[in-house]
Amino acid sequence: MLMNKELPGNVATCLRAVATLLEQRPLPINGLLSEYGLPSVIENPYGGESMVIGASKPRISNITFSTVTSATGLPTVPAEPNKARSSSYWKTEATPTNNNEHETSVDQLRKASVSRKESGTHVDTVVTTIDGQRYDTKELDHDPDFSETAEWAFPIFQISRKYPKTILSRLTYNIFQQSELFRIFKVSPIKFFNFFHALEKGYWEIPYHNRIHAADVLHGCYYLSVHPVRPQFGVVKSPDSLLPAPHPQAASIMSQMSTLELMALFTAAAMHDYDHPGRTNAFLVTVEDKKAILYNDRSVLENHHAAESWKLLNKSENHFIENLDPAEMKRFRYLVLEYILATDLKQHFEIIMTFNDRLADMDLQVESDRLLVGKLLIKMADINSPTKPYGLHRQWTDRICEEFYEQGDDERRRNLAITPYMDRGDAQVAKLQDSFIAHVVSPLAQAMHESGLLPILPGLETSELMINMQHNHRKWKEEIEIETANYEPTCNGGSVNGVIEEESASTSDSPDPRRDSPSLDSELSQ
Repeated sequence: MLMNKELPGNVATCLRAVATLLEQRPLPINGLLSEYGLPSVIENPYGGESMVIGASKPRISNITFSTVTSATGLPTVPAEPNKARSSSYWKTEATPTNNNEHETSVDQLRKASVSRKESGTHVDTVVTTIDGQRYDTKELDHDPDFSETAEWAFPIFQISRKYPKTILSRLTYNIFQQSELFRIFKVSPIKFFNFFHALEKGYWEIPYHNRIHAADVLHGCYYLSVHPVRPQFGVVKSPDSLLPAPHPQAASIMSQMSTLELMALFTAAAMHDYDHPGRTNAFLVTVEDKKAILYNDRSVLENHHAAESWKLLNKSENHFIENLDPAEMKRFRYLVLEYILATDLKQHFEIIMTFNDRLADMDLQVESDRLLVGKLLIKMADINSPTKPYGLHRQWTDRICEEFYEQGDDERRRNLAITPYMDRGDAQVAKLQDSFIAHVVSPLAQAMHESGLLPILPGLETSELMINMQHNHRKWKEEIEIETANYEPTCNGGSVNGVIEEESASTSDSPDPRRDSPSLDSELSQ
């Protein structure tokens, strides 16, 4: 019937939809395994434990959050509060058609996502936190250091050297202001700064899982949500279709999420590694750490980050969400916990498979689909290092290696088997990054790229995240080839041997590849 060109358009559309429902789609896991060559069980290079990729189709529930129990064990609440909030959703302004759909200026990006009903800034005072930290919000509103917040090559290390103790709170303020969250939720400036400064103080002075990493993940969530994308959702794919699939309109993910969901995503990103001890879940389980005992060896760190940071938020002097009504408060807590727990790499492939399975029917007007996309955003932001320009990626690599070596030293002192890649006497940096990119980062990046969730900026044929990842992966493979040919390790005691080409505009931040590890500690102690 679909071959009949005289069919009315609405009839043909309905028939194609029915054909799609009747069509048997292959299990998404098979596509993942064949495309990336992944084994059913792989070793997590960033955690030390085994990651199982199940062969069965994940269970997908079509019921709403109001009738199910979340992964946290908490009863869920209705999707939206009963009392309507006038600014609950971003309202896209009606603008004339413009061929240049990607605006480069932060102000232009905001105009595409936010309907301005008020002028001026909500926060225009000097704020002093309970511990004496001073913030001049007028200066923050015009701080040139944060003018590149919407750029993927945001110079996070350069800014952290200028603000070593307040990088996270300053960036969070900037992003909340850009997103109009202070105005929409009437956020108290003093409680906001009390919380986020106390939060960043709770991050340890360790090489990788510190406040700089938290700020970087927050920045990643902002970048991925503020730039226009073309989601390939719900596209009818019927072999009998004679018409090309409609070209989706470009719009930011921010414009599709409610402001409550957006605030929860940004807050979760800032909280997601709070009080991280610089050891992996597998290590904590092995040594029977009290956190592992408390959380029954399951998502130990992620549960700890969520619980302890929420306790911090609940202190009266930090409770910047006090103006949420009860339904909004429950929804906000649910979302924050879901986002933080999604950063556990044990859930990595399950989330990707669930997304791929849901893709054909996904609709961002559905709350469960928005939550799933939010999980992808925070996961991509959490493991974004290989997708950054090489200069930034190299610094993050040096930092994660040093943190791993410190765990390896601890394992040696305890007479435990040293976790692969964590022995500073037998460092294999290139192999670590090759494994991590191939087995963890690439599947997620490819899933998001193919579904149209990665921004493609003007002048580029594909997302800069994909360009950087492919370039960085190629460099690590070349280093492995050199290492194999010379039969020599590429790293000794945390410092890299050999000359590695420095590239991109961000390389001014790049460390000397031959720098020894103590310099990391000296920088973090500033």
